[in-house]
Amino acid sequence: MSKAKVAIIGSGNIGTDLMIKVMRSRGLLEMGALVGVDPSSDGLARAKRLDVPTTAEGLEGLRRMPDYADIRIVFDATSASAHKMHAPILEADGKLAIDLTPAAVGPFVVPPVNLDQHISRRNMNMVTCGGQATVPIVAALSRVATVHYGEIVASIASRSAGPGTRANIDEFTETTSHAIEVVGGAKRGKAIIILNPAEPPLMMRDTVFVLTEAGHEEAMRHSVRRMVDEVGTYVPGYRLKQEVQFDLVAEQVLSQMGVKAAVPMCKVSVFLEVEGAAHYLPAYSGNLDIMTAAALRTGERFVEMQEVRAS
Repeated sequence: MSKAKVAIIGSGNIGTDLMIKVMRSRGLLEMGALVGVDPSSDGLARAKRLDVPTTAEGLEGLRRMPDYADIRIVFDATSASAHKMHAPILEADGKLAIDLTPAAVGPFVVPPVNLDQHISRRNMNMVTCGGQATVPIVAALSRVATVHYGEIVASIASRSAGPGTRANIDEFTETTSHAIEVVGGAKRGKAIIILNPAEPPLMMRDTVFVLTEAGHEEAMRHSVRRMVDEVGTYVPGYRLKQEVQFDLVAEQVLSQMGVKAAVPMCKVSVFLEVEGAAHYLPAYSGNLDIMTAAALRTGERFVEMQEVRAS
């Protein structure tokens, strides 16, 4: 199977970690360039040491590089506002854009849920770190029961929240909430992010709360376990912290939420932890690691499907 040459825009934590993942991956992708705007960034310096072509002149610098025509996939690890400017240029240039920002120009993609559904699109959005960690769980529950409401709380170490993450907090909550509904299948969704300043830094923790009909507990438990195993195939540090919990919800509480139910309802609670692979980032930065791992899986699947269509 032929390799696809890729470029990564963004030489910060996410872009640099993704570069190392590409170079350590199973051989479907090949680094063509790391792109930044700060000539003194650690990411660009590391890329040069690894003999990866670099430019500190952003997307326009990438487009002027002699091998730009050979690049098939461009990962964008900048910001939501920057990707909105990059997206039409990359589309016009015939590149597949895999967006690691909350810009949501293309469809939301969560690999174990809907990757193959969107693999032919020219722009795919990786939602957010909280979305990649929790939307699979909401989707797993939706497969066996109606999810009337889904709420996620993503707690990440303050040290692992760089300038890009902090600049996109509003986009994070809006994008993740929408993905809970569109990809996860919940009728209503809500997302909350917490930057935890604890020292030493804590690993990413995610809590998923879902409101659904009682009576499907064993099926929901089994579906969640299967999904955790599937995400774990590309994010080895993704795991349940404890067994899935079920609690009956009082009618008064349902009334306050505006939910009318003819059958008993229960709250499902799922507690997750995401430990990073520590390729470039510390192990506690599972929030960044799950984004780069999902993007890598998406790029590799694109190459696989291109080969299938060509054969």
